[in-house]
Amino acid sequence: MISRVGIVGSGIMGSGIAEVAAKAGYEVVLRSRKQETADAMVASLEKSLGKQLERGKIDEETRAAVLGRVSATEKLSALADCDLVIESVVEDLDVKKSLFAELDGIVKPGAILATNTSTLPVIEMAVVTGRRERVCGVHFFNPAPAMSLVEIVRPLTASDETIAEVTGFAEKCGKGPVEVQDRAGFIVNALLFPYLNNAVRMLENGTADREGIDAAMKGGCGFPMGPLALLDLVGLDTSVAILDALYEEFRDPNYAAVPLLRRMVSAGTIGRKSGQGFYDYSR
Repeated sequence: MISRVGIVGSGIMGSGIAEVAAKAGYEVVLRSRKQETADAMVASLEKSLGKQLERGKIDEETRAAVLGRVSATEKLSALADCDLVIESVVEDLDVKKSLFAELDGIVKPGAILATNTSTLPVIEMAVVTGRRERVCGVHFFNPAPAMSLVEIVRPLTASDETIAEVTGFAEKCGKGPVEVQDRAGFIVNALLFPYLNNAVRMLENGTADREGIDAAMKGGCGFPMGPLALLDLVGLDTSVAILDALYEEFRDPNYAAVPLLRRMVSAGTIGRKSGQGFYDYSR
């Protein structure tokens, strides 16, 4: 049974998953490479809960209880007693494989090691461990507290018991889990990123300007956000990495990142997190 959850990674996804899990009643251990960034994740969680308190979405008792379930650390060894560890580090397969091999030697036998990867092959992480049947994907979407979907990714080696446990975890977190086989992009990104990529191609070809493209997809298809604004939210660097992984697996031209997208990444204009992408967020 899962009662203690470890989260590795100090980004937006890591803190978002921590909030979701702590609200669901799980004890949460946040790990970052530096104590100050781990502490910053807790501060970010505290700020998020403070806003929810102000809006009347939670009460003070709930806020205090959630914060009381979360601890921060720079030591991987602090994850040793976790029942489930979810990594949410950079989308680099070599980095993830190295981390999984290290976690395998630290986290107690029988615990589940999961990845929040949006597109990389989970099997590659499973095979570097001695617990292949206890490795799977648990893919939350950004922002984790608001998005209802979790993709439960089953590599060839995962046991039915493992998939059942992480599905139960997602359900207890108030999410709607969907099981998917371990293929690049899973469901959402395999369908979403050709659309996003073609929106950039349309902009590059001069079919319409950015405002026109985004307004058309919001007004014509009922999407809450246009494709270019969504790329800025995801991050153009992350988007190129996802497209590259999809192209590597399927060799479909729709997955080949448009040149404009690569040039913007080279320029460092990668979206909201840099202050500039297809739109300006510096003001």
